Amino acid sequence: MIPLRDNIPSRTTPLVNYTLIAVCTLVFLTQLTDQRGGGSILVERYGMIPKRVFHPDQVLVRAERVALVDNFGRVVKVVERPRELARTPFTPWLTVLTCIFLHGGWMHFLGNMWFLFIFGDNVEDRIGHFGYLLFYLVSGVAASVVHLMSDPASQVPTIGASGAIAAVMGAYSLLYPRAHVISLIPLFFFVEVIVLPAPVFLGIWFFLQFFQGVWSVTSTQTAGVAWWAHIGGFAFGFLIAGLLRTTGKTRPPVEQTRPRADHMMAYRYQR
Repeated sequence: MIPLRDNIPSRTTPLVNYTLIAVCTLVFLTQLTDQRGGGSILVERYGMIPKRVFHPDQVLVRAERVALVDNFGRVVKVVERPRELARTPFTPWLTVLTCIFLHGGWMHFLGNMWFLFIFGDNVEDRIGHFGYLLFYLVSGVAASVVHLMSDPASQVPTIGASGAIAAVMGAYSLLYPRAHVISLIPLFFFVEVIVLPAPVFLGIWFFLQFFQGVWSVTSTQTAGVAWWAHIGGFAFGFLIAGLLRTTGKTRPPVEQTRPRADHMMAYRYQR
């Protein structure tokens, strides 16, 4: 499912949300120009590698593919050679924060930024600019720590804003229980556009993450996605939003909705 928009307008300009998207964009564009041996040096330095966090003095090595060519420039063989991972310039514990600004590819980057664009503005509207910035950063660290504890011996760099964005989605599900999300759902060769209650859309998303997370624990295959960062981030965001609302630290909810979204919702339900 891909969210196209929600029906809750923001009363304020989401300056922090726009800034976070801009920073992630600049970092990602920098990554594209900083490649070596098929892996980004920025990822190795600033991505979170669980084994390095727990064993900062240990030298980590990865296998790097090298093409051997003959005198005519033809590839005759591809071999794997060990290479030491680039070292982080500070204590590895800080990578639980720096890793949330890195991404692994265009789809990873665009998907994360789109979800942040859809849901982040409304959460920022409810908890304020500074509160939202603090919430996003702390949530990103919390999600990183959950993944860290789920696979402490991993030498694979963990990167991506998904954990922090999952926290934004968790907060959104609690702060806007009556919201609706216009969703794009690919069905084999067809594409369906429907309107779902936000708790349903986000509940399905969370269930899929939880299912994949449990499967990754029981499977012998190495997971390429930090499912437990998503799960932990969503739960953390939901709990913090509940705490903020209970203590009166949030603005009143938006009463007005976007007319076009409501109209489309009515159209879909009448079919």
